[in-house]
Amino acid sequence: MQFEVIASARSVQGSGASRRLRRAGTVPGIVYGGEAASVAIETNHNDLILKLKKEAFHSSIINLVIDGKKEQVLLRDFQKHAYKPLVLHVDFQRVDAKRELHIKVPLHFVNEDVAPGVKLGGGLVNHITSEIEIQCLAKDLPEFIEVDVGALKLGENIHASQLKLPKGVSLPKHGDEDPVIVSIVGKGGAKEEAAAE
Repeated sequence: MQFEVIASARSVQGSGASRRLRRAGTVPGIVYGGEAASVAIETNHNDLILKLKKEAFHSSIINLVIDGKKEQVLLRDFQKHAYKPLVLHVDFQRVDAKRELHIKVPLHFVNEDVAPGVKLGGGLVNHITSEIEIQCLAKDLPEFIEVDVGALKLGENIHASQLKLPKGVSLPKHGDEDPVIVSIVGKGGAKEEAAAE
């Protein structure tokens, strides 16, 4: 999925200027990384908040157009108001086509209802995490990683090393860690799981 954000460079900075921008319906932000200097930007609030509601926007290469000049970026951070539907600030990082990205992408779990541990064992699918950190070049960045739970029995789980990763995508190594991504547990919780083992 392709996303485009239209922005313009802003010369005035500081909290007072940012408040005035927000009142005018724009969001202050910054673009950093790569060879070029950081640029303070502003973008349309309503357009940005609609895009932030889409899961793929958080893990896709975004075409950011600043005053007519296009560059590829990743969404790195954003701040929202504590209780109002307002975006207060947004951070984008430039993407270098030749450099590997380290980014978290969402996990999509499939075949949960047909897994033997659920269908026959009466267990529950326990999602340990909903996203995973990957490394890849910008051109290989997936919107999500699919996790097929269809073969799991009661008490079984899937580790990060067992994920089927798209071509060009790998998991960064953190020592000997191989975290559990999803498991099927008995409805009684830990006691039943221990009994099954």
